[in-house]
Amino acid sequence: MIGDIIAYVVFGFIVGALARFALPGRRHMGCIATIIAGIIGSFVAGIIVRALTGDQSYKPGWIASVLGAMLVVWLYTRSQRRTYY
Repeated sequence: MIGDIIAYVVFGFIVGALARFALPGRRHMGCIATIIAGIIGSFVAGIIVRALTGDQSYKPGWIASVLGAMLVVWLYTRSQRRTYY
């Protein structure tokens, strides 16, 4: 149980960091936000691939997880932009 949680955190950190480095520009995200982006990205990738293929037993791999995390990081960055007039 605890080992699984630690594995998810480590996997989320690695995937989130890869997603942040793959996107151009500066990202003002902390370590916790990176981990959360990686975990949510893996979850999003799993949902998208399951919806497209219909395979309910699919578990997202590294590439799908990084792409999902890139989407999450991009959406997070877009939501943090402030417009000044």
